[in-house]
Amino acid sequence: MEENQTMVTEFILLGFCLGSRIHLIFLGVSTFFYTFTLLGNGLILGLICLDSRLHTPMYFFLSHLAIMDIAYACNTVPQMLVNLLNPAKPISFAGCMTQTFLFLTFAHIECLLLVVMSYDRYVAICHPLQYCTIMGWRVCNTLVITSWACGSLLALVHVVLMLRLPFCGSHEISHFFCEILSVLKLACADTRLNQVVIFASCVFILAGPLCLVLVSYSHILAAILRVQSGEGRRKAFSTCSSHLCVVGLFFGSAIAVYMAPKSRHPEEQQKILSLFYSLFNPTLNPLIDSLRNAEVKGALRRALGKDSHSQVV
Repeated sequence: MEENQTMVTEFILLGFCLGSRIHLIFLGVSTFFYTFTLLGNGLILGLICLDSRLHTPMYFFLSHLAIMDIAYACNTVPQMLVNLLNPAKPISFAGCMTQTFLFLTFAHIECLLLVVMSYDRYVAICHPLQYCTIMGWRVCNTLVITSWACGSLLALVHVVLMLRLPFCGSHEISHFFCEILSVLKLACADTRLNQVVIFASCVFILAGPLCLVLVSYSHILAAILRVQSGEGRRKAFSTCSSHLCVVGLFFGSAIAVYMAPKSRHPEEQQKILSLFYSLFNPTLNPLIDSLRNAEVKGALRRALGKDSHSQVV
């Protein structure tokens, strides 16, 4: 029986079921968000690299968050746009596995980076006199390297477990990219081990980090309430509230996809939520966490001032 099965060598991504008019509108909106994601996060990276006043641990972590946002979008959105233009265009098996690996890697790294950023804010607000000692550059580099290494290794575990499965019969993935749960549905074997590992990793990489973030911000909130200066309290609250928005958007959508009970229409819900944290979140992050920041605005004005000065000269 196994000899008569045709092994799948490529997949078709079904994407969203849209009418012709909605199809074109969705294509235009997606292209706009994708372009803004690249420009916004690219601008943040450029400013942090060029302006020495932004060479601090907070902006160091923000630069890596911007890299994750660009990577997220570049991994999933171009394929989605291609499928909107040509729905019959397949993706190879190797390409699909690569996309799954990269998506999981970037998702895991972003989870860990958000925890690191909350710890950075905790030290800055609760232990300001010891901040430079605790958050030295060696510590910052170690935290980022650890986040990248853990995220990549955990994603590799998922993909290796998936590669051991035979894929045969249907080759249509009911998603706009090779999302791991949607790909597993096409496997011609028992996927319970994969499901258990996915749930365990969700506890480790979603529930655990979210608890750490909430603990950090409970201490931060208590410290902010003790601040006597109204200006200092406002500045601390503004910085932390923007980071909390990013945390809420990312963790909320990810937990809804991978840990919440399935609804009557799990596939369509999953697509919308996945679109949220793979396209909309990377677009909103620069606006929420960076571009409205006074120091980033100052760096942008200085960069534009230098440009205009050089043009006059």
